Amino acid sequence: MIRIMKTISIMGLAIAGFCGSSAPLWAAGATVSEDNSNVFVWIFLAFCALIVVAQLIPAVMMLLGFSRGIKKRETPPAPKPVDRLTSTEV
Repeated sequence: MIRIMKTISIMGLAIAGFCGSSAPLWAAGATVSEDNSNVFVWIFLAFCALIVVAQLIPAVMMLLGFSRGIKKRETPPAPKPVDRLTSTEV
């Protein structure tokens, strides 16, 4: 759990550093926009992507748990067939 939190904090710092260094680029391109989108549209799309990724993490963890469970489970031996018409077993 601590390893995941450390990874997330490192990723957050990297993203913040990248966005902080590209601030002059946002200011330079804010006057001309071909598709009439601005920074708020990109922030909204990034938030939507964050929601999708946050939903994928538990799904991937569950799939890994299923695969580990299937890998650990031993197959029981097949039952011996019994002919009910001619067998004396009860």
